[in-house]
Amino acid sequence: MPEKETIAVIDDDDSIRKALVRALAKAGLEVLAFSSAKEFLAVVESKRVSCVVSDLRMPDMDGLSLQSALSERMPHVGIVFLTGHGDVPSSVQAMKSGAVDFLEKPVKRAELLTAIAQAMQCTHRAAEEVADLNSLKRQYAQLTPRERQVFALVAAGLLNKQIAAELGAAEKTIKQHRGAVMDKMQAASLADLVLMADRLGVRPSGVDFSAARGLVRAS
Repeated sequence: MPEKETIAVIDDDDSIRKALVRALAKAGLEVLAFSSAKEFLAVVESKRVSCVVSDLRMPDMDGLSLQSALSERMPHVGIVFLTGHGDVPSSVQAMKSGAVDFLEKPVKRAELLTAIAQAMQCTHRAAEEVADLNSLKRQYAQLTPRERQVFALVAAGLLNKQIAAELGAAEKTIKQHRGAVMDKMQAASLADLVLMADRLGVRPSGVDFSAARGLVRAS
């Protein structure tokens, strides 16, 4: 049986917080309730939260400050803001910073559930992207220093003979390194390898491509 989605509700108003908890629980969601952003941040990393529903205006730490703090610690978690104030500048700032939605109180249950569903989709998608990137980093860490050089040059579009000229190696050796890179990175094609390099930020360093350009002119 799949685990229930867990939603964190943060609001300093007891009556509103309890009403939100009841509404979300009726929808089959697990709910963790907090009276302040600081209370939530104290335990956030020990909880499996799929979405945060937070009041915008709160004492000590408001919703925007919470969003900023959460972006550093759990950037994949989607946030839905609620407010009793029609504060357009704050809503714009919140959305630019990655908030999924910005709803005015009193919010309709259906509207809130729709926003939460969107936030959970964003959370799951972002978590998958983080996991994929971490997997790529582990694969990249398995490459030898020479294989990393070859990886960067292949992704930059150089042919084996050009890479051999740049690195002062035999073309046969470069082919072997290139094969090892493809295997270790689990790349199905050159296009895959280029995309991986882009995601990892892999770029050739300390290379002026003069030898490669010479080969192009000579061919």
